[in-house]
Amino acid sequence: MAGSVRLRNAATIALKDYLGLAEEESLMVVCDEELREIGIILYECGKKLCSEAIYVEMKQREFNGQEPPEPIAHMMQQVDAVICPTSKSITHTKARRDASKLGVRVATMPGITVSTMVRCMNADHEQIVELTDKVAERLKKVKHIRVESALGTNVTMPISKRKILSSTGVLRNIGESGNLPSGEVYLAPWEEQTNGIVVFDGSIAGIGLLRNPIKVHIKNGYLDKIEGKSEAKDFEELLGRVGSKDAKAVAEFGIGTNYKAKLTGDILEDEKVLGTVHLAFGNNISMGGTISVQSHIDGLIKDPTVYFDDEMVMKAGKLLF
Repeated sequence: MAGSVRLRNAATIALKDYLGLAEEESLMVVCDEELREIGIILYECGKKLCSEAIYVEMKQREFNGQEPPEPIAHMMQQVDAVICPTSKSITHTKARRDASKLGVRVATMPGITVSTMVRCMNADHEQIVELTDKVAERLKKVKHIRVESALGTNVTMPISKRKILSSTGVLRNIGESGNLPSGEVYLAPWEEQTNGIVVFDGSIAGIGLLRNPIKVHIKNGYLDKIEGKSEAKDFEELLGRVGSKDAKAVAEFGIGTNYKAKLTGDILEDEKVLGTVHLAFGNNISMGGTISVQSHIDGLIKDPTVYFDDEMVMKAGKLLF
């Protein structure tokens, strides 16, 4: 009982404080069977907060970035706010982008668990906003990001004049969208220009927590070679399932800024963990890139050392500012 009260409180915080849902507005909850418990609670809380709430359940998508059914995409454009607790992410979909363009506020919660929701919705969002904005500010005018790690990561990404996005989870303005919970700064490195080695040792979207590191070689912006144990094969299979070379293109670099987030195997929370960075492969249209493919797969690096141009800004997972 206590758990369900805590979940209900977290749902109310998500809708009221983060999504800024008002009495005169309409809300749509897009869910699938796997996350029904959270979806229904959001719907029940939404009914009490706004004039109209709609709950829609779809068949679970096969991979992150796959489009929802057309009727759902159309309905997303007809309301004031949409919240999406779904097994696979619809953050980087045309459906989400089209709704946002029309002024709909969209919060996506891919793979969210009850414990993540309860823990992260109770974080001090002002603290997360402050740190996120600070990191974003430091990225302005940076031309290259370099990431190193004790396990052998050594990768350089050119980012000059690329759009820098602060994701705080606070989505109260017309057309705003992002993950909920959140706490990250992210961007699309220039296509076909990232080179080096990345060793993922935290988690990978669609696989979960990694028991063994996965070493990837990146050449001219594309994943060239994957090394590791069974999880490396799983990763290769996941990328291959999309059937497009662009599923292996470097799409995103991000830095976690949420002090409450923990490494759980759920990428929604993992990529927000303070002291980690992540790289993603696949679609980056929604962050100012040019890669349009129906997948977006993130991988996490723990305790990285990060350089903005030649300035070290993070040492073994500790921010230096």
